[in-house]
Amino acid sequence: MPDVGAQPIPTYGPASNGHSNRQHNQHRGPPAGSLPIICWQLSLNREYTKEEYDACHKVVSQCVEHTKVQYNPRDSDSFRQLMTLMLPLLMMRHRRIPRAKWKDESTASGKRWIEQAQDGMTPERFMQSMIGYHSGFEGSLCSMIMVQGSKHRVVNIGIGVKQVVVEPRGVTVSAYVESQSHKLTPLELANITQDQNDETILRRLCIVLALKQAYIKAIGHPLGFDYSRLEFNVPARTAMGDGYPLTGWEFRLWRTTLGVARRDQLVNESYECVVAFFRGTNDSRFIFYDTAEQLNSWVQFINIDQMVKVIPKLTA
Repeated sequence: MPDVGAQPIPTYGPASNGHSNRQHNQHRGPPAGSLPIICWQLSLNREYTKEEYDACHKVVSQCVEHTKVQYNPRDSDSFRQLMTLMLPLLMMRHRRIPRAKWKDESTASGKRWIEQAQDGMTPERFMQSMIGYHSGFEGSLCSMIMVQGSKHRVVNIGIGVKQVVVEPRGVTVSAYVESQSHKLTPLELANITQDQNDETILRRLCIVLALKQAYIKAIGHPLGFDYSRLEFNVPARTAMGDGYPLTGWEFRLWRTTLGVARRDQLVNESYECVVAFFRGTNDSRFIFYDTAEQLNSWVQFINIDQMVKVIPKLTA
């Protein structure tokens, strides 16, 4: 199992025992007896007010010790960061655990986990009560992924989110793919561009980039990691790193679509999302969630109004 607090490069396991076909033998849920994963996704579905920014900044300043957010109500990225930092507070509030009863910890590589107060738990139960999580934001979507168990297992989790849009805005899809090609292997580039439809090409690119981002975050590597060292062959459901199979990993893939109010217009935004979690199995699994019913079993969707409403309770 990877020790993300110590490994300078990814750890790769033995060769895979085979990969399923999405149409015929696709995994539709986590294996029996595995650690359950929970995801929170918050939609920045409208503009925020200065009063809302101030309330969020106050909560983060009081309750999030490991990050200081510079006060800047005019900066939308600052507000996105505040909302993202509040997601662990909301998650623990949802679990009815007071803020004074848990600590937000970090490994040497920056992987975060939550340690609850032992408070009468047996040593065995206490060791299994650690909560590993990873959070971040992209565009109008703030996300947090979490799993509970022993520390050395739960920290191996990461989330990758890629908005389905070209950058900079207005460039062609082919130009955008070319600008991202240094992050891809020749096989990935061929899989992405084998269709002539721009929408399909863009989505395929975003899926591969989200997969790489989720894995890199899960192993705790810093910025600057060479994406081309990883190869995700999505049609074949295989994952490679430095030419070796990535084994023991579970990759969950889904699409989140938002309706976002921008002044007097409603704008639809689409995001490709991936969770990477090391389960230590003999193969790697790609799990696709295609319907709301499948997602609702483990993904919780909220918006600005719902977060703001519970702000007074987050410090309790």
